[in-house]
Amino acid sequence: MQSILLIEDSRFLRLANERALAKAGYSVVTAGDGEEGLRVACATIPDLILLDMLLPKLGGEQVLQALRNNAPTALIPVIVLSSLPQTNENRLLTEGATAYFEKSQLELGKRSDLLINIVKRTLERVIEPHGQPVPPSRDLSCSQCVSERQT
Repeated sequence: MQSILLIEDSRFLRLANERALAKAGYSVVTAGDGEEGLRVACATIPDLILLDMLLPKLGGEQVLQALRNNAPTALIPVIVLSSLPQTNENRLLTEGATAYFEKSQLELGKRSDLLINIVKRTLERVIEPHGQPVPPSRDLSCSQCVSERQT
């Protein structure tokens, strides 16, 4: 079962998306702020991360940068979830996001199929030709990325 880390500070959206993803067959772990999200990402090395941009403690852009700058998490696909205008999409993709999803498309959880489709397509792109997932690098500890962010 493929694992997804959902980093979202809105309790409602976190719960609604967690349920939709679990119903679609994914193992989901959640975090409610950027620091927690980074710690969970480093501890669990999920197959994919859904990352809100406007987070308490550590913003989404900082989380994305930390993920990309650390070997254990550098290759994990990250789908940015944002209520910000799509004009930010190109910049976020340049900074390491795999895809961009506007929260307004969720319509309060009624159209989670759009999110599920993006997750599915993104995960299919990181499958090797032999049908096996491309594992993220696990050769280094992620404790450095967590401790650097806490100082």
